[in-house]
Amino acid sequence: MSKYHILSLDGGGIRGIITAVLLDRLNTHPETSDFLEGVDLIAGTSTGGIIALAIAKGASPAELVELYKNLGPSVFTDSLWDNIKDLGSVLGAQYDTEPLERELKAFLGETTTLGQLTKRVLVTTFDLDNLRPEPTRRTWKPKLFHNIGQDNDGEALAYKVGLYTSAAPTYFPTVDGFIDGGVYANNPSMCALAQSQDERVYKNCPNLTDVVMLSLGTGTSLTYQEGMNLDWGMGQWVRPLISILMDGVSGIADYQCKKLLQENYHRLAPVFPPGVKIEMDSVEHIALMIDFASHVDISESVKWLKQTWLQLDV
Repeated sequence: MSKYHILSLDGGGIRGIITAVLLDRLNTHPETSDFLEGVDLIAGTSTGGIIALAIAKGASPAELVELYKNLGPSVFTDSLWDNIKDLGSVLGAQYDTEPLERELKAFLGETTTLGQLTKRVLVTTFDLDNLRPEPTRRTWKPKLFHNIGQDNDGEALAYKVGLYTSAAPTYFPTVDGFIDGGVYANNPSMCALAQSQDERVYKNCPNLTDVVMLSLGTGTSLTYQEGMNLDWGMGQWVRPLISILMDGVSGIADYQCKKLLQENYHRLAPVFPPGVKIEMDSVEHIALMIDFASHVDISESVKWLKQTWLQLDV
């Protein structure tokens, strides 16, 4: 059977510009040029979900770099009145959804559906209320929007799905009852792998040995918590716990895919220098992130793409 190529893109807010720069470098490298043309499935969470939707609609990584340069400052802006009203985000989300909605409508189209995209996508979200009429089945749950095979979400509007997957708690309000899929899959690689094996969706699932996957991170900070015996309560845990959960689910998905796919799996997740921490709304560091991503060593990724991703089937 032919190889089944999966591209998995992490969440990370404005740090998605790092993903866009890395993709542009790999896709224009003389030894791996246009490798994205061979993608069978693009999976994304949050900012990675937006990139996945944009590539599936035909955008190039270079266009995405420009999108993030413009999108960041307009999306991550907060008014003084909003801060007063929300008590500095204690009683309300830090940012309004409207600027992001405006940008996504312009880039993805107001009427474009997942079914109209030219590539298969899988975008993670979390449904806070499935609205099932049966009391025994009404609950919150992960929701994967996709346009794959049977029983898909082909009628869903692409820009709406982009809003759903980006609705990070405390940063943005919920949208139609959905929040950022990063609460359970900031690294969506395992979700994509599982979906590729779902016989309810595919008539002929690819064999696990035929799946090749490239997973991209948005920049990792060297983070740790000093103290061996912390007697903390909710007030102390709430801020670090969010980062712990995000990093934890990303790390375990990386581990699982590496064990299952072995040499058919490669992850490019650059690490910031010690002491450098870039938050998902750090728009003041856009130039720094572009410079950082432009100098990341991609030689191992190029080598893997040549030997595994682009290798002809035999």
